[in-house]
Amino acid sequence: MTQDKSTAPSLPVNRRALLATAAGGVALAASVSSASAAPARVVAEQRFVMKGDVKLYVYRKHLAGRANGPRPVLFLVHGSTFASRSSYDLQVPGSANHSVMDHFARLGYDVWTMDHEGYGFSARTTGNSGIQSGVADLQAALPLVEKVSGRKSVLMFGESSGAIRAGAFANAEPARVEKLILHAFTYTGKDAPEIERRRKQADAYRANSRRPFGMAQIENVFNRDVAGAGDKAVMKAMADFELKFGDSVPSGTYLDMAVNMPMVDPAKLACPVLLIRPEHDGNESEAELYRFFRELASNDKQFVKVHGLPHGGGMIGPQRQRLWHLMQGFLSFPVVA
Repeated sequence: MTQDKSTAPSLPVNRRALLATAAGGVALAASVSSASAAPARVVAEQRFVMKGDVKLYVYRKHLAGRANGPRPVLFLVHGSTFASRSSYDLQVPGSANHSVMDHFARLGYDVWTMDHEGYGFSARTTGNSGIQSGVADLQAALPLVEKVSGRKSVLMFGESSGAIRAGAFANAEPARVEKLILHAFTYTGKDAPEIERRRKQADAYRANSRRPFGMAQIENVFNRDVAGAGDKAVMKAMADFELKFGDSVPSGTYLDMAVNMPMVDPAKLACPVLLIRPEHDGNESEAELYRFFRELASNDKQFVKVHGLPHGGGMIGPQRQRLWHLMQGFLSFPVVA
């Protein structure tokens, strides 16, 4: 069920995209110049879906107009602390090109994301929005994506606990996921300093469905693994967007990462998988990620470690274009049946 559809202002870009379908159904954008043609525009749309009686916010960006055939759909899953738009469509005054959604829309993708229960524009409830709740959120959103885009399956990306949500969703709904990117993923949390810290706080997370959120938490996400890694302009833009939703965020993913890991079974992931590990990541040991990689059912898989990258803020931080490049290479890589 969908409701409250509205369209946000269009954003101009400097090229028109044409789609050329590659093997495996992934389409790429090519620039064309025409003195008479109007520049292509990135269009933003927002909708709501219902998960039972919980209202969930769904957000989409794509190029205006449509070439023949459906565009490849890229669905971005957010993590524990920031909602969808600040994670993937952040607009930073005086600093251009921080939006993952704009970047991939210009490449010709139909880009979607959503606020999980208790985050951003989605409904606040008494629930703690744990990993399985996030899987249910995605199960509520994907029929809308299929209806609008015409695609029964998507290319899915998840970051941090969003990677756990995305992996758990792919376990539950394998036919819905064509390719899967897991960035800053936690498998078991064994020997991971940040997960050990959360284990010590597990009783507090059990007792409270939400945890405190403010500028201190934003700075911690960016700077926890590498001091000074956060860009002040980016963190301020993040705070300006996020703090209007209040001074707390759900605690469920922190609790799950403390006491319920693993929540993704690699032996049930048969789709192509890209596993990206930041060099500095207190959320998972390298040894455990190698174990996860070895146990993946798919032989179409890649494991990339990114030099200098911290766990938090990578998709909108100084190294974002390196990550976007990795994503595009994997997403556009032809699939052999």
